[in-house]
Amino acid sequence: MNRPLDGIRIVALEQYMSGPYCSMLLADAGAEVIKIERPGTGDPRRSIPPFAKKGENKKAGGFMAYNRNKKSLALNIRSDCGKKVFLDLVEKTDVVVENLRPGSVDKMGIGYDILKNINPKLIYAAISGFGRLDGYKGPDSHRPAFDIVAEAMSGIMNLVGYDDKPPSWTIYGMADLYSGLCTAYGIMQALFMRERTGKGQFVDSSMLDNMISLNERMVMLYSITGVEPRRGQLKHIFPRGAFPCQDGYIALNVPDDLVWAKLCKMLEREDLIQDNKSKTGTARASNSDILIPIIENWMMERTRDEVENILNKNGIPVGPVYTAKDVFESKQVQARNNLLSIDDPLVGNHQFARTPIHLSTAPEIPAKPAPELGQNTEEILSTLLNYDDEQINKLEKNEIIQIYQD
Repeated sequence: MNRPLDGIRIVALEQYMSGPYCSMLLADAGAEVIKIERPGTGDPRRSIPPFAKKGENKKAGGFMAYNRNKKSLALNIRSDCGKKVFLDLVEKTDVVVENLRPGSVDKMGIGYDILKNINPKLIYAAISGFGRLDGYKGPDSHRPAFDIVAEAMSGIMNLVGYDDKPPSWTIYGMADLYSGLCTAYGIMQALFMRERTGKGQFVDSSMLDNMISLNERMVMLYSITGVEPRRGQLKHIFPRGAFPCQDGYIALNVPDDLVWAKLCKMLEREDLIQDNKSKTGTARASNSDILIPIIENWMMERTRDEVENILNKNGIPVGPVYTAKDVFESKQVQARNNLLSIDDPLVGNHQFARTPIHLSTAPEIPAKPAPELGQNTEEILSTLLNYDDEQINKLEKNEIIQIYQD
């Protein structure tokens, strides 16, 4: 039995995070992903710490995390000969994933308008900061962007942190990873459409668009109420947040008055159920300075596990605020196989976050290590493109390609 995308070939013109994460999701789903890298240096994340080390060998952790299950073709696509190799490859490709600077592929003569004439069934997915599809271009479409820019301009940063402090970013790379996920979703739609129409298309993925869609609650609230949500405490819901126990923190959310009543019973403060200062979410939010000590005092008399067990058993969903060590030791995480073990021949076995979806009739995702630079160059040129030894040797001699030597 095969993975869902077995038989689909993807060429990835990618670097850093959003493109590599997108194509890795597709590789985990069974697609053959050929990663195009610049000879000599490769993807910039190959040189960014931290590094996994074993003896004298080392490999960048970020590169390992986003490039498993792929092949590496070291090819200088800026040269005429390299461009010819790339175009030959596109003829035999289902999908191109690309997240280079806006306009760069068009300047090189390998943009979608060129490639669709070579392969009308090609699906071309472009990840950019602000979108590239004709008819939807805005004044910022030409601009490059990093993840924090998309977080800022989507309104997300304005909602993270406290109202007496500057806006804050969320987790490093979230806009990149979420954009990779959204792009993979778009590619799957395009593949499904191609099954019906026989035609390829352009998949336009904007980091800003993706983050605005993630920030849907802000959009809804402003549209319905005209009020701009602010970072810090919510005005209509309380308690919501992390509360200290004896040995850590518990994440608690009380979305309605029914859950509040259950919590009050556990706190042995049933008088707060009908108290005007606490009987509604709005009232609780306005009087949080009174309620926080009551909740914290109860929790601080107990361990994190005790609080978790008591509240969950009584219909109040809570969870411990895990550290990285907690995540790695969690029995739930282990049972779900959330951490995928990958054995790299150069730097040994390490664990990385697994693609989250499980399919009941598909085999487990593969766990091939991220490739070395140019590891599959010779294989791809000889087997897939049918280049003979003389052609390959000439390309290598002229530094158009790089072949990995064990």
